[in-house]
Amino acid sequence: MVNVEKNTQPAQLPAYALFAALLAAAGLPIYIHAPKFFVDEYGVSLTALGIVLFGLRSLDVIQDPLLGRLAEVLRNRRSLAVAIGSSVMAISMFALFAMTPSLPPLVWFGLTLTGVFSSFSFLTICFYAQGVSKAGALPGRGHLALARWRETGALLGVCVASVAPVVLATIMGKPFTGFAIGFAVLALVATIAMRGEWRTVSTSAPTGFDVILKDSVARRLLLIAFLNAAPVAVTSTLFLFYVEATLQSAEWAGPLLLVFFLSAAIAAPFWGFLAEAYGAKPVLLAAMAMAIVAFAGAFFLGAGDVAFFAVVCIVSGAALGADLTLLPAMFATRLAKIAPSAAEGFGLWAFVSKLTLAFSAVTLLPILQMSGFISGELINTPHAIATLVWLYAGLPCALKGVAMAVLAGTSLHEDDTL
Repeated sequence: MVNVEKNTQPAQLPAYALFAALLAAAGLPIYIHAPKFFVDEYGVSLTALGIVLFGLRSLDVIQDPLLGRLAEVLRNRRSLAVAIGSSVMAISMFALFAMTPSLPPLVWFGLTLTGVFSSFSFLTICFYAQGVSKAGALPGRGHLALARWRETGALLGVCVASVAPVVLATIMGKPFTGFAIGFAVLALVATIAMRGEWRTVSTSAPTGFDVILKDSVARRLLLIAFLNAAPVAVTSTLFLFYVEATLQSAEWAGPLLLVFFLSAAIAAPFWGFLAEAYGAKPVLLAAMAMAIVAFAGAFFLGAGDVAFFAVVCIVSGAALGADLTLLPAMFATRLAKIAPSAAEGFGLWAFVSKLTLAFSAVTLLPILQMSGFISGELINTPHAIATLVWLYAGLPCALKGVAMAVLAGTSLHEDDTL
């Protein structure tokens, strides 16, 4: 059993929000910006980038369970391990965006992103695993309380990282250099803020992947996480291309990203409160339905429909707040019952989440290029635009519908998940 004393004050929860912001800034925003940056800056083809991204995501899929095992082995030295991981991530980010490639651009893209994503994965596993023990020391439903701070911080980090290059473009000639420097500063501050939180939890409970995979509730939550991550993988891969080519409003990409992620950040705490009142499963189903309605709207938009797409961003962003808040809290609560050290559990969680990104990269970008789509062109062929719209708006609706059906047909007991 876990030896935990309940605290009455939510001490250091702002530090969790800050560290979550750091990790979030290295997640979706990099997946959004990096491919287009290398297409526009170095002329790398979409198909080549898609293959490399698939390779990187496949590496993540293989290494995440191993990183979970490593995080468990190093849990008595987690503070030092986190400091090293943060340094590697910051250096890799600087090399990706702020250094002229000393190797062929595609090779440089692959090597630097390997450093970013590998350190990001290790830090994420450590962070969420530590959150399980932290939540156990909080009064009431500690996992939801921690999730509200953590995921709100993460979403605010996504907001800043998504629009920072656009804002910096008006200040300096190379906006991504400023972004990389700012990221390094954030890494230093967040690591210092969390330095006292990497304490070891005393536990006699069994550990290992088999403990988690033998548990039926944990397995169902992992499946739901996999299915629910697929629409986000699709839209994050294609967002900039959709705004540029379908809406023909590339200058609005930054503000629209801000609207999307800010909506998620604002909504995240409210989803947590609703889950406490009505249960996680019905609240999450309602959020999934919201997301389907939003993306159905995006299917019918065209050139100049920025205002309508802003509404899509608000609604879908708010729905994303539920995905990012409720599912990790449900999984963490279950892990606290069956495998309190949690590191290997979140290694599996990272595994299923990134598996969708691997397949979206290797399938969507080549399909888009085969349709005749050309990034940066003012006018693409009707067939290319139709392909982009079907992939960006139609496919997420179908995927989210599958995830919703699986969740609705899954028996989840509130005592097990919240």
